[in-house]
Amino acid sequence: MNMQETSRLIMGLRSVGWDEKKINDFILYIESGEEQYKPTKSET
Repeated sequence: MNMQETSRLIMGLRSVGWDEKKINDFILYIESGEEQYKPTKSET
């Protein structure tokens, strides 16, 4: 993911009410695939 895509993703998630912790965990999940960062249905 390049910087432009990342910034659009962050802005989009902020616009729907995600907090910084959820956004950071989601990006970590996308990049690492680690299950500990995977969002759950109750978090979305």
